[in-house]
Amino acid sequence: MKIDYYIADVFTTQLFNGAQIAVFPQADGLSETTMRLLARELNLSETVFIFHPEGTGNTRRMRVFTPKKEIDFAGHPIIATAYILGCCGDVALTGTITHIVLEQNAGPIDVNITAVDGKPTFVQFARKVTSIIDRFAPTDEELASFLGIKQSELDHKKYSPRLVSCGFPYLIVPVWNYDTVRQAKFNSAAWSQSIAPQTAAQEILLFAPKTPFVDSDFNARLLGPHIGLYDDPPIGSAMPAFASYLCSFEHTRKGTHVFAVDRGDANSRRSVINLEMDNKGHEQLALRVGGEAVLFAQGTIDLPE
Repeated sequence: MKIDYYIADVFTTQLFNGAQIAVFPQADGLSETTMRLLARELNLSETVFIFHPEGTGNTRRMRVFTPKKEIDFAGHPIIATAYILGCCGDVALTGTITHIVLEQNAGPIDVNITAVDGKPTFVQFARKVTSIIDRFAPTDEELASFLGIKQSELDHKKYSPRLVSCGFPYLIVPVWNYDTVRQAKFNSAAWSQSIAPQTAAQEILLFAPKTPFVDSDFNARLLGPHIGLYDDPPIGSAMPAFASYLCSFEHTRKGTHVFAVDRGDANSRRSVINLEMDNKGHEQLALRVGGEAVLFAQGTIDLPE
């Protein structure tokens, strides 16, 4: 049995940047064991398998696997999947915007694909999230210690550290400068000696409201006890919490906000995530996440019978 797959670089317009996601657009008939083996063999952050429910038009079922397990929701694979389905012709892009529905284990996701001359150029999906926000945070001394930065680099003027969860808790920490985010170095010993583990957050979203790139408004990075010392993992899963964090400050005006968050730098697979949020003070926050992608590779795998 032969099966085609594609690899896309996501949240970027340049090859060798962004996050690499593999997509199998015709996975109907594959067993769960086979999908797990394929994801482990490709060894990318996520591998997506697409199924075609009968009589559902532009609805596709997607299952997402890391090399270790299946996950119920992920944002990067939505961008990669919609882009690849448009590229390979599985979804016909006959207009400027084509609406599709991608069903993950966590539920259906509405997705819009923007196209020019039948080729995908931008993908955006919508979510509504409910958050829990706690202003309790470790002291500045503790934060600086386990982040490997100076206390003076922490921002308490416009923002402040807060614990935010939209299902998964993040300790969100603001700093003044882009270079601080890039040069921070997580200290496990200092973390274990602080009150931080008591917050239940195992990942820190460190961000700066300044970036040297004209296409982004914030630079962000994930650090934590389960993240490699020199790793700079994708931040898409933290964006609902980050948007909720921004809305928790009184100076964030009511209304729709459009902004971009980048991860990495010119030498480390930089990504740019475009966000729109409707700050209306409601329990649920309407959030739209968008990005671009480029096709990196296309191949065929020979599967044993």
